[in-house]
Amino acid sequence: MIRTKSGLPRHCSWNLDRQNGKPRVRFRKGGLSTYLRGTPWSPAFMAQYAAALDGVMEKAVTVGAKRTLPGSINALVVSYYRSPEFRGLKASTQTMRRNIIERFRVEHGDKPLKGLGRAHIKAMIGTKAATPEAANNLLKVLRTLLSYAVDMEMLPTNPALGTKGYKSEGEGFHTWTESEVGQFQIRHPIDTRAGLALALLLYTGQRRGDVVKFGWQHLRGDVIIVRQEKTDAALEIPMLSELARALQATPRNKSDIPGDGVRQAFHTRRLWQLVS
Repeated sequence: MIRTKSGLPRHCSWNLDRQNGKPRVRFRKGGLSTYLRGTPWSPAFMAQYAAALDGVMEKAVTVGAKRTLPGSINALVVSYYRSPEFRGLKASTQTMRRNIIERFRVEHGDKPLKGLGRAHIKAMIGTKAATPEAANNLLKVLRTLLSYAVDMEMLPTNPALGTKGYKSEGEGFHTWTESEVGQFQIRHPIDTRAGLALALLLYTGQRRGDVVKFGWQHLRGDVIIVRQEKTDAALEIPMLSELARALQATPRNKSDIPGDGVRQAFHTRRLWQLVS
């Protein structure tokens, strides 16, 4: 989830209540405007945020349905967005997949599905040959989207199946060595924001998106209870002594453990530059 400079999710902003002068969070996107109650990033707040996004999506799909040509790629996309297959995805997965689909629609939305073949798919992903990962991501989404088209009898077969992607370049993300971790810990002790960020990641082994949601309420004695966003798996993570020391140095003045400053450290792409 992207955090803006205001410390709020995307499409949200702070507004002062005209009656009592207190700050409120306003959600505005796609012609929909509503106020969200509660503490930003809390479960109750995020439930309202998700409902607001669903409202925007429903409005967009309804408007889009009136403008689409039957049998076109746009018609397929509108139908897919309404499907239980799409709506059953995690919010983060929906957002990622929708971003790819919408960019694809800009170029090909008005084109007919009929006659779509493997050569067309190869040409479509070929336009992204300079960015192999982007090409492969598009191919993965097209496989899913066109499989849905087959299920809905909009296509006889899925031309994306069997289409080869590009070979990934590079060696992926560098894994820190023990020496690099040690350098970071010397420069950023456990009582600092960056030190706490490292401890939470290092001693729980969880994804960044899960770690930023940790709260004191997830602590149960010497274990951390967490449900992973991506897999929906419920875990009991043993509390290692190193993490326990880091948490002892953290004030309990908020319900969330990371806090705004640590979340900012998680979400920046320059965290590695802190290593001396």
